[in-house]
Amino acid sequence: MVIGHRPDLTFLRIAVLVVVCVILRQFVLLPIRVQGISMEPTYRTGQIECVNRLAYLRHEPQRGDVVSVRLAGDSIMFMKRIIGLPGETVSFHEGKTYINGKLLAEPYLKEPCNWEAGPVECATNEYYVVGDNRSMAFELHTKGRAGRERIVGKVL
Repeated sequence: MVIGHRPDLTFLRIAVLVVVCVILRQFVLLPIRVQGISMEPTYRTGQIECVNRLAYLRHEPQRGDVVSVRLAGDSIMFMKRIIGLPGETVSFHEGKTYINGKLLAEPYLKEPCNWEAGPVECATNEYYVVGDNRSMAFELHTKGRAGRERIVGKVL
């Protein structure tokens, strides 16, 4: 009764569903577990998110996108927000972010920040990425330029 009146058709449907799931997992959606506090309060430690590997096939990453950046191998990645685009200069003064000397509106930031850092220029294939938890000390926060080839995809 569970299999239905046509077991051959049911098994074919199951096989197709398994193949589609494997293809999605292998080539499109990558599940990741958030570890650390650098993206709080937007993403919390222990959450499982999915990265869309096909998000940037038709267009390049945009400012404000939360992306997965490959660090080493296939399993070590950072989840960061893009704030600087190729060719731009990023700096921090009195806790505010400046792009090419102009203040960047960042509505996703919830905690005060006191970062001070001189200008960093992104090359033509680099993006400046940083976490949303800017209340952490500047030195303790993993941030900086990431080459386009290291950006795996956009976090859903």
